[in-house]
Amino acid sequence: MNTNEFILAKVAPIFNKQGYVGTSLADITQATGLTKGAIYCNFANKEDLAQKAFELNVRTAIYPLFRLIATTQGAIHKLYAITTYQRGYYHLVKDLGGCPMLRVGVDTKYINPLLFKQAENLSKRMLDGLATIIEEGKLSQELKQDINPLDYAKVILSMIEGSSLLAFTHNDESYISKAMDFIDNGIIAKIKN
Repeated sequence: MNTNEFILAKVAPIFNKQGYVGTSLADITQATGLTKGAIYCNFANKEDLAQKAFELNVRTAIYPLFRLIATTQGAIHKLYAITTYQRGYYHLVKDLGGCPMLRVGVDTKYINPLLFKQAENLSKRMLDGLATIIEEGKLSQELKQDINPLDYAKVILSMIEGSSLLAFTHNDESYISKAMDFIDNGIIAKIKN
């Protein structure tokens, strides 16, 4: 592990838990045991470090879902793979402090436009991916023809992110499992052909 990787491994969870503003240089140096000079020898500034930390948190928490979807065949199986993945999400991101897209999206909207843009782009990528899966399901006759893929994608993503927020707010993973049950039984089952 090189110095950049070491620093990111130590500070990525701190940025996710404490937020961009809430994470101080003292937090960063304390977590790494490195001096300010050593930190900024490897990263241009706090914003650069925060962006790289966000990218690491996303690689840890969300990219495995993207890989799972890429290796799953059929729209129905992909949708169920998403809800199955989300059922384990609480434990996956618990030590990170929650969903990185949600945390950064809320934390940086008005104070760090570049970091917020990364979260916004990730959210759009997830929304577009869900809409594409649903559209593919319509084309393959797996899903009903009269559904609007983007509308359903918005509802599913909202339930995923909303349940994550509530699970961490209440320290209760059942918010996620109940929402995924509803997506499975109240949405996917009803739009299947």
